[in-house]
Amino acid sequence: MIDKSHIGALISRHTALVEAGRLRFFAKATGQTDSRYIDDEAARAAGYPALPVPPTFLFCLEMESPNPRATVERLNIDIGRVLHGEQNFRYHRMAYAGERLAFETRIADIYDKKGGALEFVVRETRVTNAENDAPVADLRSVIVVRNG
Repeated sequence: MIDKSHIGALISRHTALVEAGRLRFFAKATGQTDSRYIDDEAARAAGYPALPVPPTFLFCLEMESPNPRATVERLNIDIGRVLHGEQNFRYHRMAYAGERLAFETRIADIYDKKGGALEFVVRETRVTNAENDAPVADLRSVIVVRNG
């Protein structure tokens, strides 16, 4: 069983620069055809100060933490038993190319179902503007650990 004393533990804290080239690459990779996500002029014409960050791109930046495996390592979980359970994003405002964002990830909950056959680890990440600490988004993910 995963030790529930880890609930509330800080997993990582890092910053990441939102680069326009990476946003364009992400838009292409995900089949985005809206020019506001690809072309600086189209973004400005739409009223944005720069290219906007597409909805799930923050997950890419979250994974740039110094150790993306920190949660499973801290909890001593065999990665071969891990399933992706759930992921959601709550946005407070748009983020844009050129911004430096701060990411702080904590273990929010640990619980089990089916008599411990399945354990769930809930991670929450607060994303803010690194310069002024203004909230950008809250990310939540759940990993499922299959036991026995």
